Amino acid sequence: MIVSTQPVTDRSRLSDEHADMIKATLPLVGSKINEITPVFYKRMFTAHPELLRDTFNRGNQKQGDQQKALAASIATFATMLVDPEAPDPVDMLARIGHKHVSLGITADQYNIVHEHLFAAIVEVLGEDVVTPPVAEAWDAVYWLMADVLITMENKLYAAREVEPGDVFRHVTVTGKKQISDKVWEYTLQGDLSAPEPGQYTSVGVVLPDGARQLRQYSIISGTDMEYRIAVEDHGEVAGFLRDNVEVGDTVEATLAAGDLVMNRDDNPVVLVSQGIGSTPMVGMLAQVAADRQVTVLHADQSESDHAQRAEMASLVEGLDNATLHTFYRDADQWLEVAGHITPDASVYLCGGTTFLQNVREQIQNLDEQPKEVRFELFAPNDWLIS
Repeated sequence: MIVSTQPVTDRSRLSDEHADMIKATLPLVGSKINEITPVFYKRMFTAHPELLRDTFNRGNQKQGDQQKALAASIATFATMLVDPEAPDPVDMLARIGHKHVSLGITADQYNIVHEHLFAAIVEVLGEDVVTPPVAEAWDAVYWLMADVLITMENKLYAAREVEPGDVFRHVTVTGKKQISDKVWEYTLQGDLSAPEPGQYTSVGVVLPDGARQLRQYSIISGTDMEYRIAVEDHGEVAGFLRDNVEVGDTVEATLAAGDLVMNRDDNPVVLVSQGIGSTPMVGMLAQVAADRQVTVLHADQSESDHAQRAEMASLVEGLDNATLHTFYRDADQWLEVAGHITPDASVYLCGGTTFLQNVREQIQNLDEQPKEVRFELFAPNDWLIS
């Protein structure tokens, strides 16, 4: 996808009357949002069981991660609209938009979400609280956010010259190998689109109970005909790939998406990763300019758990001005960014939520902040650490 496409937000699009109502009710809605969203998902999946079976990740639903993500995104967007001091959630919306494109989400599905979300709000808060003026104001917020996302997503679809939602391709598994105790590498061939370094693809498999489940996996390297991905041995999709899919078999994969893409500038780059978060960093290392200053910081449980250690080290050695620093917990080594990040650097992060929260806090405590910090998470609640 053309990753330069960014969502366009506009605080002025919310009327003064609606803004006043949002300001007055945001504390209440915000305090109840984690009660509202489970009701919303229960209503939606009861009416549309195919969405849970074929589109939403069941593991995330069981853990409640997706519910938290939706709640946080709407509250964050509403806050931006009514608080001039609140940051523009452009990065949050970009991540959502790319994720939606990787799942083939289309504009009509926003109507389904709207119907069941607002029914849930009334159910939890009561009709005496959700009066017509309150409902009208929050309705305006929802459709403003939906319009921003739909516009961006349609541009991303158009960039690949496909109709909205037409991103799924049947691909053949041409390579499968285990690269650590917990990580497998797969090569997929088909009619795809050339990815940018750092992007991902959604892989879909049909499980024994008939459900088609999707999971996003970062692309190590790729062309318009082939993706090489790394899959950590965790969850329904990974387990099915490990136990049931062999070379010669067919699975689904989507055209590449994702906004964690290295810029084309010549300033220093710092790549920070944990565990399987090394995958997009390997993709970036493979295409970074040979003379660009690159610092790689990677944390893992142990050297043997560092699945892409050899490939990462080889790529670093092939660059003119690059260094690799590893930190293994079994050796009581803990990743520290101090001394590795300069004010002119672009920093790219990928790892688990707790890890990235720690790294972001370390960066915020530096005497001078880097030029930019971009990140990708494994879980859908990425904007909770924005």
